[in-house]
Amino acid sequence: MDANSGLIGPNAIIQVRLALEQLQGTLQSERVFVEAALARHLVRSPQRPVPEHEVQQLHIALRHTLGEAQAEAVAREAGLRTARYLLAHRIPAPAQALLRHLPARLALPPLLRAMQGQAWTFAGSGRFDSQMVWRGPTLAVLSIRDNPLCRGLHLPGPACAYYAATFEHLMRTLVHAHCDVVETACEAMGARACRFEVRLPDGPHL
Repeated sequence: MDANSGLIGPNAIIQVRLALEQLQGTLQSERVFVEAALARHLVRSPQRPVPEHEVQQLHIALRHTLGEAQAEAVAREAGLRTARYLLAHRIPAPAQALLRHLPARLALPPLLRAMQGQAWTFAGSGRFDSQMVWRGPTLAVLSIRDNPLCRGLHLPGPACAYYAATFEHLMRTLVHAHCDVVETACEAMGARACRFEVRLPDGPHL
Protein backbone atom coordinates (compact mmCIF):
# COMPACT_ATOMS: atom_id res chain seq x y z
CA MET A 1 0.00 0.00 0.00
CA ASP A 2 1.19 3.54 -0.78
CA ALA A 3 2.68 5.17 2.30
CA ASN A 4 0.59 8.26 1.47
CA SER A 5 -2.70 6.37 1.24
CA GLY A 6 -5.42 8.25 3.09
CA LEU A 7 -3.50 11.54 3.03
CA ILE A 8 -4.04 14.65 0.91
CA GLY A 9 -1.63 17.53 0.32
CA PRO A 10 -1.94 20.44 2.78
CA ASN A 11 -3.07 22.86 0.07
CA ALA A 12 -6.50 21.24 0.27
CA ILE A 13 -6.75 22.94 3.69
CA ILE A 14 -4.58 26.02 3.20
CA GLN A 15 -6.16 27.25 -0.02
CA VAL A 16 -9.70 26.80 1.29
CA ARG A 17 -8.82 29.05 4.22
CA LEU A 18 -7.35 31.70 1.93
CA ALA A 19 -10.34 31.49 -0.41
CA LEU A 20 -12.72 31.82 2.53
CA GLU A 21 -10.93 34.87 3.86
CA GLN A 22 -10.98 36.47 0.41
CA LEU A 23 -14.63 35.78 -0.40
CA GLN A 24 -16.29 35.62 3.03
CA GLY A 25 -13.97 37.34 5.49
CA THR A 26 -12.05 36.19 8.54
CA LEU A 27 -15.08 35.67 10.80
CA GLN A 28 -16.79 33.33 8.34
CA SER A 29 -13.53 31.49 7.84
CA GLU A 30 -13.31 30.93 11.58
CA ARG A 31 -16.92 29.72 11.70
CA VAL A 32 -16.30 27.16 8.99
CA PHE A 33 -13.10 25.82 10.52
CA VAL A 34 -14.70 25.57 13.96
CA GLU A 35 -17.67 23.74 12.43
CA ALA A 36 -15.22 21.33 10.82
CA ALA A 37 -13.34 20.84 14.13
CA LEU A 38 -10.20 22.13 12.39
CA ALA A 39 -9.66 25.43 14.21
CA ARG A 40 -6.06 24.43 14.93
CA HIS A 41 -5.29 24.92 11.23
CA LEU A 42 -6.22 28.60 11.62
CA VAL A 43 -3.48 28.99 14.23
CA ARG A 44 -0.87 27.18 12.16
CA SER A 45 -1.35 26.08 8.58
CA PRO A 46 -0.50 22.42 7.97
CA GLN A 47 2.95 21.86 6.52
CA ARG A 48 2.57 18.16 5.78
CA PRO A 49 -0.11 15.99 4.14
CA VAL A 50 -3.33 15.83 6.14
CA PRO A 51 -5.79 12.97 6.73
CA GLU A 52 -8.33 12.95 3.92
CA HIS A 53 -11.25 12.96 6.39
CA GLU A 54 -10.18 16.45 7.50
CA VAL A 55 -10.57 17.73 3.95
CA GLN A 56 -13.99 16.11 3.71
CA GLN A 57 -15.02 17.65 7.05
CA LEU A 58 -13.97 21.07 5.77
CA HIS A 59 -16.06 20.84 2.60
CA ILE A 60 -19.08 19.58 4.54
CA ALA A 61 -18.70 22.52 6.93
CA LEU A 62 -18.54 24.89 3.95
CA ARG A 63 -21.96 23.70 2.79
CA HIS A 64 -23.50 23.73 6.27
CA THR A 65 -22.22 27.21 7.06
CA LEU A 66 -22.49 29.00 3.72
CA GLY A 67 -25.04 27.09 1.67
CA GLU A 68 -24.41 25.28 -1.61
CA ALA A 69 -23.89 28.28 -3.92
CA GLN A 70 -21.41 30.16 -1.75
CA ALA A 71 -19.64 26.95 -0.75
CA GLU A 72 -19.13 26.13 -4.42
CA ALA A 73 -17.71 29.61 -5.07
CA VAL A 74 -15.21 29.16 -2.22
CA ALA A 75 -14.29 25.67 -3.44
CA ARG A 76 -13.68 26.94 -6.96
CA GLU A 77 -11.50 29.78 -5.71
CA ALA A 78 -9.56 27.32 -3.55
CA GLY A 79 -9.08 25.04 -6.55
CA LEU A 80 -7.82 27.94 -8.64
CA ARG A 81 -5.39 28.89 -5.88
CA THR A 82 -4.19 25.31 -5.59
CA ALA A 83 -3.44 25.17 -9.31
CA ARG A 84 -1.54 28.45 -9.12
CA TYR A 85 0.50 27.06 -6.22
CA LEU A 86 1.34 23.92 -8.19
CA LEU A 87 2.44 26.01 -11.16
CA ALA A 88 4.59 28.23 -8.96
CA HIS A 89 6.17 25.56 -6.76
CA ARG A 90 5.70 22.03 -8.09
CA ILE A 91 5.94 22.05 -11.89
CA PRO A 92 9.40 23.08 -13.17
CA ALA A 93 9.42 26.23 -15.28
CA PRO A 94 11.22 24.56 -18.25
CA ALA A 95 8.55 21.85 -18.37
CA GLN A 96 5.81 24.48 -18.29
CA ALA A 97 7.45 26.43 -21.10
CA LEU A 98 7.70 23.30 -23.23
CA LEU A 99 4.07 22.31 -22.70
CA ARG A 100 2.84 25.81 -23.49
CA HIS A 101 4.57 25.72 -26.87
CA LEU A 102 3.26 22.30 -27.86
CA PRO A 103 -0.04 21.72 -29.67
CA ALA A 104 -2.79 20.62 -27.29
CA ARG A 105 -2.72 17.02 -28.49
CA LEU A 106 0.99 16.78 -27.57
CA ALA A 107 0.86 18.80 -24.34
CA LEU A 108 -2.02 16.89 -22.77
CA PRO A 109 -0.53 13.36 -22.44
CA PRO A 110 2.53 14.33 -20.33
CA LEU A 111 0.37 16.51 -18.10
CA LEU A 112 -2.04 13.62 -17.53
CA ARG A 113 0.88 11.32 -16.69
CA ALA A 114 2.20 13.84 -14.17
CA MET A 115 -1.26 14.13 -12.59
CA GLN A 116 -1.51 10.34 -12.38
CA GLY A 117 1.86 10.17 -10.64
CA GLN A 118 0.83 12.72 -8.01
CA ALA A 119 -2.80 11.65 -7.67
CA TRP A 120 -2.54 10.89 -3.96
CA THR A 121 -1.89 14.58 -3.26
CA PHE A 122 -5.46 15.47 -4.27
CA ALA A 123 -7.39 12.16 -4.31
CA GLY A 124 -5.98 10.55 -1.18
CA SER A 125 -6.99 6.89 -1.12
CA GLY A 126 -9.40 7.47 -4.00
CA ARG A 127 -8.48 6.06 -7.41
CA PHE A 128 -7.67 8.68 -10.04
CA ASP A 129 -7.70 7.75 -13.71
CA SER A 130 -7.35 9.65 -16.96
CA GLN A 131 -8.18 8.68 -20.51
CA MET A 132 -7.53 10.46 -23.78
CA VAL A 133 -10.76 10.67 -25.79
CA TRP A 134 -10.18 13.21 -28.55
CA ARG A 135 -13.76 13.04 -29.84
CA GLY A 136 -15.85 16.10 -30.62
CA PRO A 137 -15.06 18.83 -28.09
CA THR A 138 -13.84 16.31 -25.49
CA LEU A 139 -10.08 15.86 -25.26
CA ALA A 140 -9.89 13.64 -22.17
CA VAL A 141 -11.89 12.22 -19.28
CA LEU A 142 -10.59 12.34 -15.69
CA SER A 143 -12.21 10.33 -12.93
CA ILE A 144 -11.92 9.76 -9.19
CA ARG A 145 -13.46 6.58 -7.82
CA ASP A 146 -14.10 6.32 -4.08
CA ASN A 147 -13.61 10.07 -3.88
CA PRO A 148 -12.88 10.97 -0.25
CA LEU A 149 -14.73 14.29 -0.58
CA CYS A 150 -17.95 12.51 -1.56
CA ARG A 151 -18.04 9.54 0.80
CA GLY A 152 -21.38 9.27 2.53
CA LEU A 153 -22.79 12.34 0.78
CA HIS A 154 -26.15 12.47 -1.00
CA LEU A 155 -26.51 15.76 -2.86
CA PRO A 156 -28.70 17.04 -5.71
CA GLY A 157 -25.71 18.48 -7.60
CA PRO A 158 -21.99 17.84 -8.17
CA ALA A 159 -19.76 18.24 -5.12
CA CYS A 160 -16.33 18.56 -6.75
CA ALA A 161 -15.94 22.22 -7.71
CA TYR A 162 -12.54 22.21 -5.99
CA TYR A 163 -11.22 19.50 -8.28
CA ALA A 164 -12.83 20.91 -11.41
CA ALA A 165 -11.30 24.35 -10.85
CA THR A 166 -7.84 22.91 -10.11
CA PHE A 167 -7.88 20.73 -13.21
CA GLU A 168 -9.27 23.51 -15.39
CA HIS A 169 -6.61 26.07 -14.50
CA LEU A 170 -3.83 23.55 -15.10
CA MET A 171 -5.32 22.68 -18.49
CA ARG A 172 -5.81 26.32 -19.48
CA THR A 173 -2.26 27.21 -18.48
CA LEU A 174 -0.38 24.21 -19.89
CA VAL A 175 -2.56 22.73 -22.66
CA HIS A 176 -4.81 25.39 -24.21
CA ALA A 177 -6.19 28.70 -22.94
CA HIS A 178 -9.75 27.76 -23.94
CA CYS A 179 -9.93 24.41 -22.15
CA ASP A 180 -12.95 23.83 -19.92
CA VAL A 181 -13.28 21.10 -17.29
CA VAL A 182 -16.86 20.03 -16.58
CA GLU A 183 -17.93 17.54 -13.94
CA THR A 184 -20.43 15.27 -15.70
CA ALA A 185 -20.98 12.68 -12.93
CA CYS A 186 -20.50 12.72 -9.17
CA GLU A 187 -20.49 10.03 -6.51
CA ALA A 188 -22.40 12.40 -4.21
CA MET A 189 -25.26 12.12 -6.73
CA GLY A 190 -25.09 8.33 -6.89
CA ALA A 191 -22.61 7.88 -9.76
CA ARG A 192 -19.97 5.13 -9.64
CA ALA A 193 -17.19 7.72 -9.95
CA CYS A 194 -16.71 11.47 -10.15
CA ARG A 195 -16.11 12.19 -13.83
CA PHE A 196 -14.59 15.31 -15.38
CA GLU A 197 -14.47 16.06 -19.10
CA VAL A 198 -11.67 18.20 -20.51
CA ARG A 199 -13.20 20.09 -23.41
CA LEU A 200 -12.10 22.46 -26.15
CA PRO A 201 -14.95 24.38 -27.79
CA ASP A 202 -13.15 24.38 -31.17
CA GLY A 203 -12.51 20.64 -31.05
CA PRO A 204 -9.38 18.53 -30.69
CA HIS A 205 -7.74 19.50 -33.99
CA LEU A 206 -5.76 22.24 -32.22
